[in-house]
Amino acid sequence: MADITLVRQQQAEIAEADREAARRAIFGVVDGLGDQGRKQWRRLWNSIFRLEPGEMLEIRTHKERLGWYHRKHMALESKVFEAQERFKDFDAFRDWLKVGAGHVNWYPGPKGGVIPVPKPISYARLEQTDMEEFHAKAVEFLRQPYAIKTLWPAAPAHLAAAMIEDVLGKFGE
Repeated sequence: MADITLVRQQQAEIAEADREAARRAIFGVVDGLGDQGRKQWRRLWNSIFRLEPGEMLEIRTHKERLGWYHRKHMALESKVFEAQERFKDFDAFRDWLKVGAGHVNWYPGPKGGVIPVPKPISYARLEQTDMEEFHAKAVEFLRQPYAIKTLWPAAPAHLAAAMIEDVLGKFGE
């Protein structure tokens, strides 16, 4: 879910012709669904155009997850987990993958440092765009020498790299 904060810049008058061109483009390309949606869409843009300098508006967006994409990622995680030799617990593996991909919140640790706490990737809590970003970073992380060595600690580096490429290749990665 993306939270966007808009702020009106210093007063800059928009010519009426420019305002009408913007409306034609905005409402001609994308519009609300049904009467209610169209009214809401127009109210949003009217409120944006009426902002005073320094005034802010927060917009929250949500792009629905694609089921096939979610299933593809979950299958990839499962196949990597089944192929690797380090982790015995799938949840521990998934947390490690999230940390490696940077999909974390940072919190104060018990001894003064900071610790990464993995964020959820559940279907309901992560929208499609964010899931795609996580997936790409997870695949990138899995190709790193450190990650490969972690997953196959006893294997020679070139064989371990071939193993991860074999698994990722089955998913078109």
